[in-house]
Amino acid sequence: MVDTAPLRETAILVGLSTRTQDSEKTNEYLDELAFLVETAGGDSLKRFIQKLDYADPRTYVGCGKLQEIRDWIENNPVDMAVFDDELSPSQIRNIEKVLQCRIIDRNSLILDIFARRAQTSYSRTQVELAQNEYLLPRLTRMWTHLEKQRGGIGLRGPGEQEIETDRRILRYRISLLKEKLKEIDKQKATQRKSRHDMIRVALVGYTNVGKSTVMNLLSKSEVFAENKLFATLDTTVRKVVIETQPFLLSDTVGFIRKLPHSLIESFKSTLDEVREADILIHIADISHPAFEDQINVVKQTLTDIKASDKPTIMVFNKIDAYKPVEKEADDLTPTTKENLTLEELERMWMARENLPSLFISAITKENLERLRETLHREVRKIVMVRYPENQKRESEDGL
Repeated sequence: MVDTAPLRETAILVGLSTRTQDSEKTNEYLDELAFLVETAGGDSLKRFIQKLDYADPRTYVGCGKLQEIRDWIENNPVDMAVFDDELSPSQIRNIEKVLQCRIIDRNSLILDIFARRAQTSYSRTQVELAQNEYLLPRLTRMWTHLEKQRGGIGLRGPGEQEIETDRRILRYRISLLKEKLKEIDKQKATQRKSRHDMIRVALVGYTNVGKSTVMNLLSKSEVFAENKLFATLDTTVRKVVIETQPFLLSDTVGFIRKLPHSLIESFKSTLDEVREADILIHIADISHPAFEDQINVVKQTLTDIKASDKPTIMVFNKIDAYKPVEKEADDLTPTTKENLTLEELERMWMARENLPSLFISAITKENLERLRETLHREVRKIVMVRYPENQKRESEDGL
């Protein structure tokens, strides 16, 4: 029987350990980069880390490390080298000359995953715009074989280089996509206005923390959920009723470290669901070793999109997978977050954030009822302030 499954591409990962990012943190980031490669359909074979004060402006890593990578590639089947930061067009060109394989940076990889995940016409338009804006300054390396001026009948004279033609076509395409998104944004804004009378709650969090699974449990719907990065791109809105109190719950695209700016701009309307929400449910993966860093990335992104001042419920998901490191009875080393029990973590976070903080498992449904009760209470707070006449009417009906 012939195996028709597509061959998985192979990759090496390249990162830097700098004055502001130690080797432990770099390895955490490369773990995430490996997950991104896996989500895109590839396999990571090896990782290379170099200690530098800052990235080399010409080749990202030093010449010696680049040659070490080249030697390894010559003896192993490698399709691409994936770098953990955004590379400039000149860096990509210089690295390609040495490594003689496809060079992909973090932004390009994320854009590729977004393109694979986009299901609706709207999300595909958003992703195509972000891809084209990323591609525009990088056309030089793609079309170096066409940089000479065209010749031939009707093409002599000043003319323009092939690369300029491509740039002009790409700029025109970007302009068309922006106009298309403007029209869609107007439609989305109209839809949101029509829902203005209802309290709106938005799920936010790092990618792959279980937002869609929580959405399914709270709304009793079937939103696509998978253990892959960026399983959800299109915003899903569902009506939820808890103890006769209705509200709208939306599931949005997950955030990630170094999310390309072009994607934030392209997904403006999607992120408007977060900006215009009355309450945010910030979901974190308590079982992830870098969950605090992921929380900070989400907070920074919320600040960037001007949505950081909203009432927030902090939800730590995946407690079924959380395994604290047990200390020996005579161990005198300081206690760290890796040693804390869930009860200790819960007390710590409630004191630190001064927010409702819940620890749940969307898989086993542990503490799900507490989440529903907390959500109902927070929604009622807003209803009582925004619609006092409804409270008066309910009181009269109750008499």
